[in-house]
Amino acid sequence: MISGAIDTQKALAQQQSEIDEYAIYTRLAKLAKKEANRKILLQIAQEERNHYRFWEKITKKSLKPRRHLVLFYLFLARFFGLSFALKLLEKREEGAEEFYRQLFDLYPEAKSIYAQESNHETKLLNMLNDEKLLYAGAVVLGMNDALVELTGTLTGIAFAFDKSFSVGVTGAIMGIAASLSMAGSAYLEARDNPSPKIRSATYAVYTGLSYIFTTLLLVLPYFFFNTTLPALAVMFAAAVAAIVAYNFYISVARDEPFFKRVREMALITFGVSLITFGIGYVVRNWFGIEI
Repeated sequence: MISGAIDTQKALAQQQSEIDEYAIYTRLAKLAKKEANRKILLQIAQEERNHYRFWEKITKKSLKPRRHLVLFYLFLARFFGLSFALKLLEKREEGAEEFYRQLFDLYPEAKSIYAQESNHETKLLNMLNDEKLLYAGAVVLGMNDALVELTGTLTGIAFAFDKSFSVGVTGAIMGIAASLSMAGSAYLEARDNPSPKIRSATYAVYTGLSYIFTTLLLVLPYFFFNTTLPALAVMFAAAVAAIVAYNFYISVARDEPFFKRVREMALITFGVSLITFGIGYVVRNWFGIEI
């Protein structure tokens, strides 16, 4: 125990968290395109460094940032957007605010640290307009359409055909054609509903690419199995993984309910699949189609 009141391990964990976040915010500031955003991130980084020094005086120990954690958040920022990385980082600090509140009587300095930690989220919310988040709607459009249409279509075809390879080829052709059609529709939609922040061509590209990526994810199992049943099982597992992963991204970046979004998307996707399964079953048994 430190000072007879603070748990040593908890204090060291908080100290480690503060120096980690100082390094992360400092590196993320280099990725910010707007100067105002860069200044905010550097300011927060300096505050985190001061918080670290507060704990250093208490624990009498010096700690270094964990390199793997810093690199992880840099990866998130580069591939999923600065907004997503910042929101996920802020979620790590939720427990810190309550911890500092418990120290008010013992360390008056903890009150100013608590205020700074509480203020971080407000500052960061003003920055959440990076391109990847702006075009999240396009990704939703492409992914939702691909999941609903292709899981349904592939399920129906799989129960009508015997050969898994035939199902995969058919699904790939349909998916690529549909992605081009969807990208064209997205372009027209964005052009007819202009926004100063969204470019029509970029909106179309995001939509088309998300559709193609989802198509590949769903049809690949049919090229690795000779029969359709195991391919179907893997396809549904991939669909669930895609639904969970994307909705986790949206729930963090937009502060939207995770389980509600997953439930809605899964019900629509697998509801359509169940209907087309019935159609495929009827076609196969009534018409005797086997390819």
